[in-house]
Amino acid sequence: MLEYIIKGGPLMIPLMIESILAIGVFIDRALAFRANGRVDTRALRAKILQLLNEDKIAEAAQLCANTPGPVSAVLLAGLQAYEKHSHATQRPEVLRPLVEDALEDYSYSAMNAVQKRLNILSFIGNSAPLLGMTGTVTGMIKSFAAIAGAGALQGGIVAAGISEALITTAAGLLIAMVAVIPFHYYSSRAEQIELEVHEASAELLDFVTLRHSEAAR
Repeated sequence: MLEYIIKGGPLMIPLMIESILAIGVFIDRALAFRANGRVDTRALRAKILQLLNEDKIAEAAQLCANTPGPVSAVLLAGLQAYEKHSHATQRPEVLRPLVEDALEDYSYSAMNAVQKRLNILSFIGNSAPLLGMTGTVTGMIKSFAAIAGAGALQGGIVAAGISEALITTAAGLLIAMVAVIPFHYYSSRAEQIELEVHEASAELLDFVTLRHSEAAR
């Protein structure tokens, strides 16, 4: 491996740095999404609605606080806003927007945490092939310069430059795959989580509207 890195020329240095970053982000996001996947969000939402129907807002908030993940974190923000403002007003047309604002504000932070460092994978996926192609060009330039300097076509001289060109190209493509495939997979997982956050927020808002509309009659 070290031999190939040396033969690949100076552009192998940024390529190796990118490969280390890609692997690090891959492991970090794998652990994060694995932890999030262990939480049964459907059961959590059902339990919260049950507690709310029993007027146990504090218990519902405590359940969210004790449950990891973006869905529970967003619901906690909404429940805290609901508990705070429900003491001041019982009008659903006033209470719902206040809870909705809290849910939306915190959902941005929650989703930023979910998508954290995915932009690094995207950058590596785009830049690694470009670095590889640049290595291809510099390798071919060295080959032609060596031929010109020798004054004759010599296989060993040409092979060194072509070897550098092919190694950097292959390295760039491999590193891009290491970054692009996880990026698309984790982006898909992030979209699923975002959908769960929206569904959970909608359930809470519907509860607030229905509960206080009935109380106002």
